[in-house]
Amino acid sequence: MLIKRSLVIAVLVFLGVTQAHADAGFYVDPDSSPALWVRAHQADPRAPRIAESIANVPMARWFGNWSGDVHKAVKRFVDKADATHREPILVAYNIPHRDCGGASAGGVGDAPAYQVWIDAFSRGLGNRRAIVIVEPDSTAQLDCFKTDGERDERLGLLRYAVSRFHLNAPAADVYLDGGNAHWVPAAAMAARLNAAGLSEARGFALNVSNFYTTEESAAYAYSVNAALAAQFGYSKPFVVDTSRNGKGSDGQWCNPPGRMIGARTSGASGAMLPVWIKVPGNSDGPCGSAPTSPAGAFSPELAVRLIDGD
Repeated sequence: MLIKRSLVIAVLVFLGVTQAHADAGFYVDPDSSPALWVRAHQADPRAPRIAESIANVPMARWFGNWSGDVHKAVKRFVDKADATHREPILVAYNIPHRDCGGASAGGVGDAPAYQVWIDAFSRGLGNRRAIVIVEPDSTAQLDCFKTDGERDERLGLLRYAVSRFHLNAPAADVYLDGGNAHWVPAAAMAARLNAAGLSEARGFALNVSNFYTTEESAAYAYSVNAALAAQFGYSKPFVVDTSRNGKGSDGQWCNPPGRMIGARTSGASGAMLPVWIKVPGNSDGPCGSAPTSPAGAFSPELAVRLIDGD
């Protein structure tokens, strides 16, 4: 029998999650793609608006195959954040078969290479405070694998990642990605997250790079937590990516027009922590309202559309 939402919330309050980030200041990345664009285009009339509405907001830095020596890259980033006495937000995005061959295809070549990479990532954090989102879409995309062996390998790599962060970066709050509110049924996602090592992580992340409202995401999170409590005897706090959910979703995922930036990164509200994980203005791929922009490339046109809700 599913546990009622009120009981789940009570459990989470007992665990202390309501105060985990309430007083934390989050790091504004001066080298995010929108910030770099603004500095390089100060005469552009769009620059002040992009600076105020996007570049000056705390958001995640993504690390993957483009990061070079990931230990040095992570350490450099968290060292800068530590010098400002602010908490950085990082995304690990380099698992084999990333995005199942889609617009963000890539990742390291095999499981041993990923273990080396994630170990280096976690050691780069050291004992610094940080929020780490582990491998967006990785649990939701289990269905793209054809065999149980492939799915087991993916889950094993996620468990390995959680264990290395626990060992090498004990002050980091690690969140396993849990897809979005309209992808995998809550009970199935709870089972996947548990198999991926959620019991040893801080919590799970929802809506990464997607557009569903915070209310939809929170309702789904409560359902996942109810299933976790019923099946495995525990519940977890959760992160919601609010970077582009100001108008909700129209069912499209790749640079859809008419979307809008959402509530800025802030402290926890109950069990939920709203965070900008996707960088607004970074393309989802060569599609939608940015047909020539590859995945991850910053587009000022996309950024202004998100500011205006066009």
